[in-house]
Amino acid sequence: MIGTPRELVLIAPRKIIIREYEERPLRPEEVRIKSILSAEKHGTMLVFYRGISPYEEKEFDPELGLFIKRKRKDIYPMPLGNMTVGEVIEVGSAVKRFRVGDRVYGYLPIKETHTVPEDKVWSAPPEVSNEELVCIDPATVALMAVREGHIRLGDKVAIFGLGAIGLMAVQMAKLSGAIFVVGVDPIEKRRRLAEEYGADVTISPHECDVGLEIKRMTEKGVDVALEVSGSYQALHQAIRATRYGGRIVPVSWYHGEAKGLFLGEEFHFNRQVLISGARVESEPYREYPLWDRKRVYDTVVELFRRKILTARGLLSPVVRLDEAVEAYKLIDEHPEKTIKLGIRYR
Repeated sequence: MIGTPRELVLIAPRKIIIREYEERPLRPEEVRIKSILSAEKHGTMLVFYRGISPYEEKEFDPELGLFIKRKRKDIYPMPLGNMTVGEVIEVGSAVKRFRVGDRVYGYLPIKETHTVPEDKVWSAPPEVSNEELVCIDPATVALMAVREGHIRLGDKVAIFGLGAIGLMAVQMAKLSGAIFVVGVDPIEKRRRLAEEYGADVTISPHECDVGLEIKRMTEKGVDVALEVSGSYQALHQAIRATRYGGRIVPVSWYHGEAKGLFLGEEFHFNRQVLISGARVESEPYREYPLWDRKRVYDTVVELFRRKILTARGLLSPVVRLDEAVEAYKLIDEHPEKTIKLGIRYR
């Protein structure tokens, strides 16, 4: 074991600390894992980091499918992080799936060790790198978005927002047979990677009228637009860029007042289909029972295993745990320098 282990915790909006913790004794069905690499999910966690989540003042009632106003309840301290790859360093007496030394991954926060039931993590395929494993989450969301948009052979597609999900969606749109993919993002670093991943062209919303430019590129607009940036203005431009009768899939978790979204304009006239629900956790899926969560994850892992999908260049920056507090400030204040934050422990 390492010395006293440490973890990254959000204790208030925009206030992160690295603190020590004690591991408890291992239960029979549990494994203890030493972290190797973690990654954050920018779109979701920055909402909590900035203190603008609806969970600050509401709670989601799964039976009603509604957010309900509640008395303010403190949601802090909150662990940070999305996915982690690690090595099993101890197993409980009843564990059957893993042995000491096995490489595993799962939805585990940014901390140096994890003590979890064995069914909370998966065995890491030897062909899939650590970097690819921590990108499985954005890849599953991208797969859901591409399938919800019914992207098919010959389609023209626009992807708004070239973070981790959008970059995965670029690859998957091409794999699905799209003959033209345009990526939209103000950050040059992300646009260049999208082009490496197969985008036919990328454009910055700061340099042109995006909806008009895409209409000109495609004659009548794209068949499918995926909005992955979380910007209401981008959603409006996605609608403007989509042809009559086309499909728009809002993938992002939107927040605040919908400034810049004008549903009384193009959306009112062009008989388009707005498809929500690219969220992997919202089950059952529209394609159930053909597709369920297990199939989505199995498909993504297989795409990585066969090297059909890549995460090359996606983790940026990658920092040590000691540097994580400053890294969060960077992704919050200087997104132009980042794509997806990685945390290494060795």
